[in-house]
Amino acid sequence: MDLDNLIVMANKIGQFFEAQPDRDEALAGIAEHIKKFWEPRMRTQMLAALGTDQAASLSEIVTAALTKHRAMLQP
Repeated sequence: MDLDNLIVMANKIGQFFEAQPDRDEALAGIAEHIKKFWEPRMRTQMLAALGTDQAASLSEIVTAALTKHRAMLQP
């Protein structure tokens, strides 16, 4: 899948969870949503892009969620 589309989808998920008052719950919610609804190839592609120029447009909360819960998201 196109990485730009994955980033758009991830940022939309992040926008939803960003409204939660508890940041740790929001980060866990983002990671759990991606784990549950994204196929392994999508998660692998997103995790591989973390920290690269390609993923610079990821929102801060999504980047934090993916980084914090990286082990859970790996296939």
